[in-house]
Amino acid sequence: MTSESTDSVFAGLDAIDWTSLEHAYGPAGDVPDQLRALCGEDADGREQALDDLYGNIFHQGSRYQASASAVPFLARMATAPALPGRASAVELLAALAIGFDEAHLPGGVAVEEWRRDMADLRAKDPAEMLAEYDAWVARATDEGERRAREFQRRMFDFDRHLASGEAELAAYDAVRREVPALAALLADPEPAVRAETCRLLAWFPEEAAAALPLLLDLADRETVPAVAASALIAAGLLGDEALVERLRSFLTADAAPVRRGAAIALARLGSTGAESAVDAAVLAELAAVEADDSDSEEESESDGPTVPFHDGDLRGYAALALTQVADRYPAEALAAVTTGLASASGPAAFPVTAAALSLAFGNRPPTALPPFADLDEGQQRLVTTLASMGDDTWCWGNFREILRGWQIPADQAELRTYAGLPTT
Repeated sequence: MTSESTDSVFAGLDAIDWTSLEHAYGPAGDVPDQLRALCGEDADGREQALDDLYGNIFHQGSRYQASASAVPFLARMATAPALPGRASAVELLAALAIGFDEAHLPGGVAVEEWRRDMADLRAKDPAEMLAEYDAWVARATDEGERRAREFQRRMFDFDRHLASGEAELAAYDAVRREVPALAALLADPEPAVRAETCRLLAWFPEEAAAALPLLLDLADRETVPAVAASALIAAGLLGDEALVERLRSFLTADAAPVRRGAAIALARLGSTGAESAVDAAVLAELAAVEADDSDSEEESESDGPTVPFHDGDLRGYAALALTQVADRYPAEALAAVTTGLASASGPAAFPVTAAALSLAFGNRPPTALPPFADLDEGQQRLVTTLASMGDDTWCWGNFREILRGWQIPADQAELRTYAGLPTT
């Protein structure tokens, strides 16, 4: 690493009045030093700087005024070959663009809808929005729901809501401006950089015309299975029916991650109307992910990069993809996700649980849970699996909240009694 490298990365950094920009903790005057530390010689200092930036310009998924201003410097870091931690810079850029990618999966970023929503919000009368909130509170079906909605109504601040939305879209567009330069990282020597770049490109459908040929070319020549899978998933998120046959050819690849990346991509294309995208081979690969215990992040780290989509949780992502094939294979999709749920635990069980309940009960939760004997075989198996999850899953309020949303008892003993299982 040379001083010339960092000089070019940070050109113009001090010309920005960072103290006039906000991040999660107020004025963003600390961001320049954190950006410089991210390129420093000290590994511990780089790690601390990355943690700091995730905490202030990307705080629990939120973006702020300072977020967009940091983007050009992070992009220069990512594309400077002599600098360390470039994969982390690409990962942070993707986070600044879209937040947590789980919010956009399995369908991808609906950017046209996002832009329309922001235009509508800018045109809104704050008093009109408060009246909509009041009507929403009035529609609560019970006292607990009413109190929860009243709390949200009291906390609503139109100006803050608008500023947050503007900051999120500004960060997205700031990263989009860097996409042409970042796309060159698909040829980077580091597999982790290539994989993270695939994931980043997947979130920019407005850049698909340029990105798709690069991703498909990478998938054809890539020798690292996780990177090839990442390129296929990204292509599936950006493409349309014209890609189906090209992606289907990867279903016969020797490497399981490549086959599974192709299946996830094809499931998404099938959900957009490409009827030829989904068949039994796609279902079989997605089901194999749910049944495979060897896909954990811990077991894969020693073999190279993981597929970074869905925070590296391929089982959770495959469960979402299975919801996209449910119109053709409803029973099989539910059975596969329930199998995956039986092997999941803790936070990794959350997306699988949500997908399984959606497959079991449809898009709309039942108004009341029927007697266990009235459930069909797939529903009974799912409920029994949920009731048998370990304490490392039941201890999470997030898990119990998912169950409540589907009228499933959120107390394990109560659910086991409902399913006719021993409560001890």
